[in-house]
Amino acid sequence: MPTIYIDNKAFEVKAGKNLLEACLSLGLDLPYFCWHPAMGSVGACRQCAVKVFKDEEDTRGRIVMSCMESVKDGLRLSVNDKTATTFRSQVIEWLMTNHPHDCPVCDEGGCCHLQDVTVMTGHNYRRYEYKKRTYTNQYLGPLVNHEMNRCIQCYRCVRYYRDYAGGKDLNVFSAHNHVYFGREKDGVLQSPFSGNLVEVCPTGVFTDKTLKEHYTRKWDLTNAPAVCQHCSLGCNVIAGERYGQLRNIVNRYNSEVNGYFLCDKGRFGYEFVNSENRVTQPLIRKRQSEAVNRATLMQHMSTLLSGHTLIGIGSPRASLESNYALMDLVGKENFYQGIPDDLVYIEQKIVDILLSGAIHTPSLKEIEQADAVLILGEDIWNTAPVMALAVRQSVMKTAATHTTEQVAIPLWHDMAVRELVQDAKGFLANMTVTASPLDEISASTMRAAPDDLARLGFAIAHILNPSLPEVPDATDAVRTQAMNISRALQQAKHPVIITGTSCWNNALVRAAFDIAAALDLTEKRAGLAFVMQDCNSLGLAMMRSSSFEKAITSAERSSNVTAIILENDLYRSVPAGQADAFFSSCKNVVVLDTLHNRTTERADVLIPAATFAEADGTFVNNEARAQCSSQVFMPANSEVRESFKWLSEIRSLKTTAGNGHEKHPDEILQALESKFPQFKGISRSAPPHDFRFHGARIPRESHRYSGRTAMQANIDVSEPKPLQDDDSPLSYTMEGYRGPAPSPLIPFFWAPGWNSGQSVNKFQLETGGSLKGGEPGVRLAEQTGVTPVFSRDIPDAFTARQDKWLLLPQYHLFGSGELSVYTEGIASQSPAPYISLSRHDAERAGLKEGDIVTVKSDGKAYSLPLSIHGSLPDGIMLVPAGLRGMDSWSWGGWVNISTVKV
Repeated sequence: MPTIYIDNKAFEVKAGKNLLEACLSLGLDLPYFCWHPAMGSVGACRQCAVKVFKDEEDTRGRIVMSCMESVKDGLRLSVNDKTATTFRSQVIEWLMTNHPHDCPVCDEGGCCHLQDVTVMTGHNYRRYEYKKRTYTNQYLGPLVNHEMNRCIQCYRCVRYYRDYAGGKDLNVFSAHNHVYFGREKDGVLQSPFSGNLVEVCPTGVFTDKTLKEHYTRKWDLTNAPAVCQHCSLGCNVIAGERYGQLRNIVNRYNSEVNGYFLCDKGRFGYEFVNSENRVTQPLIRKRQSEAVNRATLMQHMSTLLSGHTLIGIGSPRASLESNYALMDLVGKENFYQGIPDDLVYIEQKIVDILLSGAIHTPSLKEIEQADAVLILGEDIWNTAPVMALAVRQSVMKTAATHTTEQVAIPLWHDMAVRELVQDAKGFLANMTVTASPLDEISASTMRAAPDDLARLGFAIAHILNPSLPEVPDATDAVRTQAMNISRALQQAKHPVIITGTSCWNNALVRAAFDIAAALDLTEKRAGLAFVMQDCNSLGLAMMRSSSFEKAITSAERSSNVTAIILENDLYRSVPAGQADAFFSSCKNVVVLDTLHNRTTERADVLIPAATFAEADGTFVNNEARAQCSSQVFMPANSEVRESFKWLSEIRSLKTTAGNGHEKHPDEILQALESKFPQFKGISRSAPPHDFRFHGARIPRESHRYSGRTAMQANIDVSEPKPLQDDDSPLSYTMEGYRGPAPSPLIPFFWAPGWNSGQSVNKFQLETGGSLKGGEPGVRLAEQTGVTPVFSRDIPDAFTARQDKWLLLPQYHLFGSGELSVYTEGIASQSPAPYISLSRHDAERAGLKEGDIVTVKSDGKAYSLPLSIHGSLPDGIMLVPAGLRGMDSWSWGGWVNISTVKV
């Protein structure tokens, strides 16, 4: 490792870094604006100046921008040199000449990187007395607020939005001291990653508009580490609460998962926690709904348990603790997943692959570092957006890496690398049913039915491993494309294959596995990544329970069934006819859920369940990483409780007092681990509830938290007793341990002098690297070198049928989420229901855009407007999945058009 000398002190630093990264990694406070660890250096802000000396005899030195200077062995520099500190102070003064100094009313006030740097550089007096330049702000949509007058021209926003995330509708306009960062005209930001501007911007130019609706200073928030609830990637977030409401979600750095960024659904889709649609009281429905207290509810539940056959329906969006508590209550043989048999079969295949140890499943960080990516059938832009962002980085960075290997330019030198690379890209093959925004950076694309995409996959596997069967009747076009893709995968050092469940096609999963396993046999460490449907789909699938069809059969066998449904709107999961048949077969229906929905309407007993913000719980993401999500606040209504606590209390009614009642979530995990070997190690996903530092808990509130003695003065002038949390090492106070905490328990990032999110560099082993103590979570599946078992069953080529269409779901980032649509800004961008056909199919049926098409599925007719899709293959019908108020259809089946109205 190179040795450098900073102010005459020797330090060993990592090679390949720039001086700014090296100084920050050593814990030195060196100001910066334009540099970002995910985006590299451009030297635009001139704020990170240091003095570099030729040798120890040199006393004059020269001013350089530390973000633009490479680490070299023997390099001598000074951070504290008077000339360097004066230069930095002057730069910040120049940058602040047109700033409105509106910190008291700015959303970023008190947690602003600009404030931190202003104080860090010693600029504490404003000498500029002249008229300031002003701008007109823009409307950028319902999620991001724009206040251009606070801009200091660091260029981070456009570098992130355009270069990193690939957006096109935000740019820099004008020149010199009048540059403007915004859109050509007012309008909604089109990128699904636009919310990251809120954290990328070092000032208050781009801020969270949803927080503005119920604004609170960020130091007055009660915070806790949590896991995003809106897809299967398990992005790490920090949730903030004030006055019993969730106020915002910000990124929680995890180098292996989401890194520095979130998608807009994950960042803004939290309003369901505050929704007026929340279930807040236990209800017992007799002749009419009746709100009851806990004692009355338990008395009624004891009668339902006596002499009744219990059936439990689990949930892919509920925690493992809650799912296990339900299984423990009803018995494993009576616990069902609540999803169709076809989806259970596909998910079990994925679980078998993961747990077999035959293949490696990459993290998002590893996908970002891949040098060749094949996407087989999964529309990750809508089903796993942060994975799509990682794939984009793999494509862009592969070209940069290959190019800079020939030229001595470090990868952190962003502008030089981009100038050198130009339009060169790494390899991405995006094989999906219909077009995707990723197509524009893809080297190879294909639009086909799921079976045909799987056949392409099997053809690639055959080329990689000729012992595998050849695809029968493959066209020359498929053979050529398979040859080109297999060649690119063979030339790569770290190829990644991505597939998932959204096409409802088992052959795609088998084909993706065969490709990855065939690559592994050529001594390449290929990665195989899966995308599931919900935040805990994989965790529920690992419990290996039966499908909803089996639950219906079980209910029909008995005349005295009490069904307990856990946080699962069955009308979104299975066709309405199947859900109705199940409810008709049950004598009593007990539902635990957070929001009123069609399933809660069928409940004889409705129990209010806590949301992720009000509960502790463990979730298993798509790579089999078990991660703990901590309670952010306790609900003001004591009748709202975690589902596992309700279920444990109900279970205690069946036994003698106290038997079988797990008091803490970690005890439930230990029980789960002891009964199911596939969950081995899950109890180590976070420290236990009694973990302490020298007897002290970790505070959820910052040391600047204010108003504790006055928040409830309208109710009682006495300061309320702090809430007691017996389920977690976190406390509901400002007091406690304020040193380095285990990474799963970090409630917020803060360090002396670093009040903004940039303080995360104080928690990392090296800037942009892993957190000190390792990343949160435990991997439950690892590659062990087991010999893979290849598939021999290749599907026939897809054939379009006369007057019938293969029905497939179309997922939408905004709209398909069951919970996120309760955020008004996200709901406003949700599409209206539609039916989509190819242009040729529409012409053949005599249809035009907007015609009302009636389709019959599962005995029910649906009339929706037609949307003609130019890239959709013939013979396939797409219907948006998960839109609010829409039923789940029999995906993967065949349907016909019964009537048409213009």
